[in-house]
Amino acid sequence: MARHLELGLDTFGDVTRGRDGTLVPYPQVIRNVIEEAVLADQVGIDFFGVGEHHRDDFAVSAPETVLAAIAGRTTRIRLGSAVTVLSSDDPVRVYQRFATLDAASNGRAEVILGRGSFTESFPLFGFELSQYEELFEEKLSLFAELLKEEPVNWSGRTRPGLTDHRVYPPTESGRLKTWIGVGGSPESVVRAARYGMPLMLAIIGGDPSRFAPYVDLYHRALAQLGQPMLPIGVHSPGYIADSDEQAREELWPDNRILRDRIGAERGWGPTTRAEFDAEADGGSLYVGSPETVARKIAATATTLGIDRFDMKYSAGPLPHEKLMHSVELYGTKVIPMVRELLT
Repeated sequence: MARHLELGLDTFGDVTRGRDGTLVPYPQVIRNVIEEAVLADQVGIDFFGVGEHHRDDFAVSAPETVLAAIAGRTTRIRLGSAVTVLSSDDPVRVYQRFATLDAASNGRAEVILGRGSFTESFPLFGFELSQYEELFEEKLSLFAELLKEEPVNWSGRTRPGLTDHRVYPPTESGRLKTWIGVGGSPESVVRAARYGMPLMLAIIGGDPSRFAPYVDLYHRALAQLGQPMLPIGVHSPGYIADSDEQAREELWPDNRILRDRIGAERGWGPTTRAEFDAEADGGSLYVGSPETVARKIAATATTLGIDRFDMKYSAGPLPHEKLMHSVELYGTKVIPMVRELLT
């Protein structure tokens, strides 16, 4: 049985469709994301994550700024990235921005570090894709030193070293909560254990149980490295409406737009309704009524023994009004049901 399960929401700030059918301007999308987060706080959701992207179908490229605006309008919900692309950023600045967010939010900030499944940020900020692995490994090693909130002595090949430097501001707790986002490579799982950071598994397709070996690997790696047991989270897509049929019919057209656009860039064929339904039935798409989604989350939590589940509730141009209803149902109905199922 799962331990106490935290339940969160993630968004990439997908550019949505307005009431007239046209795409909403980027500034309004960002304001809508803030409103969605405020509602999430009001209905009792534990965490709200905002992704970082640098492409025209997502509005948020600076999640820390959006999260700071959310912090000023919320009181209890924890706030973080989903994910921060550390490879193409500066670890010192990432740490400073999230430590500042932590101060502004009274200790509610978290950061999820990852390599990113999209690569637009690399040429944008002057990094070579050929250094994809090296950049992340080196910058993560520096970030791990920054988390100690002590004078930093570090050297590497991808940026100038630091000698006895302190980085400000420190956090009040003495440690910024930092996860490593992993898409499914054993090396990445072991890396998270090596640095003593919680593991966030991005499970965006297939039966979630196939990730059980990664959970086991993480536990074994922590034990062998002498690390304490640390939280494991899952990030997966989903959408909630009043009934199963309504949820599927509302999500399918916009999910297809998002999936086929990304698929065309990556050489995938067009998706089909049968594939969509298969993911909803037995895969990693949490779509349906509150009862259906709650049962599926509880099953995943039990199978994998996770500590947090974050549902990516935005999907392509799916309108803001429908997203707001999904957020409301998640907080008021799904979360209580999941808690009861896991009791």
